[in-house]
Amino acid sequence: MSRAPASPPSVAPGADVDPTAQVGEQTRVWHLAQVREGASLGRRCTVGRGAYVGPGVRVGDDCKLQNHALVYEPAVLEDGVFVGPAAVLTNDLHPRAVTPEGRLKSADDWTPVGVRLLRGASVGARAVCVAPVTVGRWAMVAAGAVVVRDVPDYALVAGTPARRVGWVGPAGRRLEETRPGRFRCPASGREFEELDGTLRPLGAGAERGAGR
Repeated sequence: MSRAPASPPSVAPGADVDPTAQVGEQTRVWHLAQVREGASLGRRCTVGRGAYVGPGVRVGDDCKLQNHALVYEPAVLEDGVFVGPAAVLTNDLHPRAVTPEGRLKSADDWTPVGVRLLRGASVGARAVCVAPVTVGRWAMVAAGAVVVRDVPDYALVAGTPARRVGWVGPAGRRLEETRPGRFRCPASGREFEELDGTLRPLGAGAERGAGR
């Protein structure tokens, strides 16, 4: 039995997708979104109204960039990443409009640094990830948080600057501690173990979900 052909990407009227950008099958780019030159969007992604994807940014499959999310180059988003409304992934360690001599800075006057969001990570509404940082697998950044250091896999971080306030599983629910160093997801029943500040899943499928 032959497989039905995949649907082509959908670009709404008013969206600005550069001809050199790659947009995967079944991906939707909504009104007023901008996808810059050389950017790559995987399959089945959603780029919301007014969102921005910078030059050369790489976005994996099954990602969601909500309305007005700003993803600046050279960010890398792995599969299944969520970026909430008006969240920002920055790219400039020393932001200035002009040089010390008062000359307007150009692209040659700075080297962009990127944010990396690993598989399944989520960044909440209006959160800011200050490059260069990595947000680990299935980690969750709370709404309004400011991330200035790397976030471990499965960590739930909040505040300014963001700090770990708990652990989350792939279902997005905060894990419940069942005994010291052992945690359980209230949605899936999956169990996890904390050791030396890192979390790893236990049981079936542990290898696929663990580590970086």
